[in-house]
Amino acid sequence: MLKKLLLTMATGTLLSSNVWADDLSGTWQQIDDKTGAAKAIIQIRQEADKSYSGTIVKVTPRPGYQARELCQNCPAPFTNQPILGMKILQGLKHVAGTGTYNHGRVIDPLAGKIYNAKIRLNSSKRRLTLRANLGVSVLGRNQTWIRID
Repeated sequence: MLKKLLLTMATGTLLSSNVWADDLSGTWQQIDDKTGAAKAIIQIRQEADKSYSGTIVKVTPRPGYQARELCQNCPAPFTNQPILGMKILQGLKHVAGTGTYNHGRVIDPLAGKIYNAKIRLNSSKRRLTLRANLGVSVLGRNQTWIRID
């Protein structure tokens, strides 16, 4: 009887923690894949259609880089939009039973390019790897984001 009760409690705890753990919602520190420096703080939230989007809530000043306020070389509707407050990540859908999110789009406001995006949460659920590409995943780039909330 006691074993059965403990097993039921452990299973319930495991299942409830997995539901929360695979949720991307929260605040993430974006790390530059070229320099390793912090770039921005991104707030990710789940939309009504169950997809995930991310908005820049803080731009991290970096030595040697001139901070830009507007997305100057970006395609419409991002042209001349303020970088702070910009929704840079859209459309990510969770792949059931995994820590993977596919079918998203991400814009690099400094380069003015829009990329296909997918995300994989690591086992601790405290780091994610964003894979961005222009059509072929093998030709893309990875970026690490660290959960800060």
